[in-house]
Amino acid sequence: MALIPKNPSNLSDRKDERRAAQEQVFLREVDDALREDDAVRLFRRYGTVIGSAILALLLALAGWMVWTNHVAQVAGTRAEAFTVALDQVASGRWDPARASLDQIAATGGPGYAAAARLVEGGAALDRKKPDDAAKIFAAVAADASAPQPYRDLAKVREVATKFDSMKPQDVIDQLKPLAVPGTPWFGSAGELVAVAQMKLGHKAEAGAMFAAMAKDTGVPSSLRGRVRQLALQLGADPGPELSSAGQPVAQ
Repeated sequence: MALIPKNPSNLSDRKDERRAAQEQVFLREVDDALREDDAVRLFRRYGTVIGSAILALLLALAGWMVWTNHVAQVAGTRAEAFTVALDQVASGRWDPARASLDQIAATGGPGYAAAARLVEGGAALDRKKPDDAAKIFAAVAADASAPQPYRDLAKVREVATKFDSMKPQDVIDQLKPLAVPGTPWFGSAGELVAVAQMKLGHKAEAGAMFAAMAKDTGVPSSLRGRVRQLALQLGADPGPELSSAGQPVAQ
């Protein structure tokens, strides 16, 4: 009859002790061999282990190189497919363009999928289908898997597309987080927010927004010139007129 240990944890402890002792013996023998310059004996005894480790390292390196090359090839293929889709949209060949964009959205990952849908929404606007475009933009903005910059752009385009049918306060609520100086969407979102504030009769807030945009060199120069005039009309100080390089223009 087999004896069952009263305390199974003792077996685990003894195994750990044996493993530690074996490791100490191995390290001591390696140290002795190095001290005696007996590298040949050391390699003969442990060469299989060392060789296996080197082989595993080389295989891992080769696998990484193959994977990196594969990723680069896939990225190049997707970029080429996206270029073809853009050319199809630009030339008005909507049916093949939609098929290309659907394929990219299905196989290209979250970033490519969001970009493909944004192009599809823009094409719908060009085809005078604002309702379809707004739905597409709204879907991208609500897609948690899409990169945040794409979602933000989609939100700006969605609101811009539906602006005339939206309540001014809804415009402000949805775009206020993006209408912040220094952010990529300050120009587009800020202008929509300021116009919505004007609709509500909040001239001081609208003027302050226009003035902030006029002073922000990250806002396109053509837009800065337009909002500067609006700020002045609303009694806000937009500061000196700036050139495209962000330098004050001589009066």
